[in-house]
Amino acid sequence: MTAPHRKVPLGVAGLLATWSLIIFCATCITQSSAVAQVQNAPSSAGAFRYEVVSIKPNNSNDRGNRQNAPDGFTETNVSLQILVLRAFGIQEFQLAGAPSWITSERFDIDAKMDTTVADAFQKLNPDDQRIARQQMLRAVLTDRFGMAFHREDRVFQVYALVIGKKGPKLHEAKPGDTYPNGIKYPNGGGGAGAIMMRMSPESQTLTAQAVPIASLMNQLRLASLGRPVLDKTGLTGKYDFTLTWAPENVAVTGVPGVATQSSIIPADPAAPSLFTALEEQLGLKLESVKASIEIIVVDHVDRPSGN
Repeated sequence: MTAPHRKVPLGVAGLLATWSLIIFCATCITQSSAVAQVQNAPSSAGAFRYEVVSIKPNNSNDRGNRQNAPDGFTETNVSLQILVLRAFGIQEFQLAGAPSWITSERFDIDAKMDTTVADAFQKLNPDDQRIARQQMLRAVLTDRFGMAFHREDRVFQVYALVIGKKGPKLHEAKPGDTYPNGIKYPNGGGGAGAIMMRMSPESQTLTAQAVPIASLMNQLRLASLGRPVLDKTGLTGKYDFTLTWAPENVAVTGVPGVATQSSIIPADPAAPSLFTALEEQLGLKLESVKASIEIIVVDHVDRPSGN
């Protein structure tokens, strides 16, 4: 099975002449006791809500930027769509009914907790903090954007990531491994939880250290496979792995000093497709199936109220 070909426009020829390095933080949202903790939190903790939220339109063409702080977050040039996806922990296909402006209009946001809430928030473990941040962001959507929604189950054609016939080939990480010869980020970081993508027109290589399958799923969802990807492996550990595959053919357009006609950069013929690489290198397989998936349907949403 092969994925449909895609063309990725790149505006600078130099990007195709050298490897580019993209580093991803390995994140995984898991079910935990955060909801119960929020419900049982004392009223003085505000049930993990932001005390002050500033929202302003952003009409620039600047790149967006997000920074989490112990007592809140700031974000520039962000769309409402991104906020909704983050607040519910969903992918784009799981959002329906929203007006088109949620993707086209951008905002700057500055949100802060009061001291009591921030202190309680810092006592949560990282997974519970992610869930609490989602709850607080949903409150912002309700309070400031007037968002009303409901949940539905809909059937989609998806890829299910399953274990291949010969079993998984992933290497289970050793607890406490410091990875002295492992991934090194430009800022000096690395170690357990590190994941790195090396990309070129000829091939792509994903290297991971002590990460859950959810981290691999995050990368598969970025691979433009044309449909959602669900984890059906049942694997619950943390793993070390390297995955190398051929990207789809890359089209170069709009390069300064070059004619406007597109030129196609072929992938390395020796590199396998992503589907083949998963099975041969990791012992995993992508199967085409239909699945019922919960989505968020937006019933009403407004542009943000004044600060």
